[in-house]
Amino acid sequence: MRPALSTLGLPGRPLGEVLRLAAEHHWQGLELRCAPGEPVHPAMTAGELRSARREFTAHGITPLAVASYLGVAAPGDDDRQAAALVDHLRLTAELGARHLRVFPHGTGSAPDADDRRAARRLAAVADTARSLGIRVLLETHDSHRTGRDVARVLDLVGHPAVGALWDLLHTHLAGESPAQSLAALTPHLGYVQVKDVAGEDDLTPIALGAGVLPIGDCVRALPADCWVSWEYEAPWYPAAAPLPALLGPGAAYLAGLTA
Repeated sequence: MRPALSTLGLPGRPLGEVLRLAAEHHWQGLELRCAPGEPVHPAMTAGELRSARREFTAHGITPLAVASYLGVAAPGDDDRQAAALVDHLRLTAELGARHLRVFPHGTGSAPDADDRRAARRLAAVADTARSLGIRVLLETHDSHRTGRDVARVLDLVGHPAVGALWDLLHTHLAGESPAQSLAALTPHLGYVQVKDVAGEDDLTPIALGAGVLPIGDCVRALPADCWVSWEYEAPWYPAAAPLPALLGPGAAYLAGLTA
């Protein structure tokens, strides 16, 4: 298990500060939230990209993924969606990351149509992703919350440059066990996001191991070299405890699961 940290838990903080915190608390990788107001965004200049790469090298941290908010199953124009995907793929490559996270954002009312729309768009950029050394990962989220949902799309795509990002919270809330999720996603799995919450009625992020999610069952079943990223959803839960004080115990908790 290789521990990574999502910048979602430290919204708006400079990249150098986040990398320092990650290195101090033994996190090996960083998942980069790609959004306005964050250090990583689609309008980064060449100078900003060079500076970011230098920061990663200086701190010895791996840029694991660019976490976009693109919805590949959302209704709309295919060409526009493909162009946005290519822009994000180029950003990912410039930062030296190996994965681009995308969401489904399907309608939910017509699963077959949602699946076909997502597969068509992912297939359209798959060769570009491969040429850049990037893997596009479709997250278990919103209209496609389970491993089985995401696997349906990826089976239609059938390309090694397109895979899955397993968000444990969403598969758990959908009633899918870690064993079921892993069985569905094993042919496609890129890496895993973990987090913890007090219960289905309170999704405020809390310290890893302090809540109800089956993190141990998930992590212990993964390949030894699989990345596991802690996504602490601070922006949407202002009452959540500040993340920096939880980073050391969080890293120790994950390490203990595979000791």
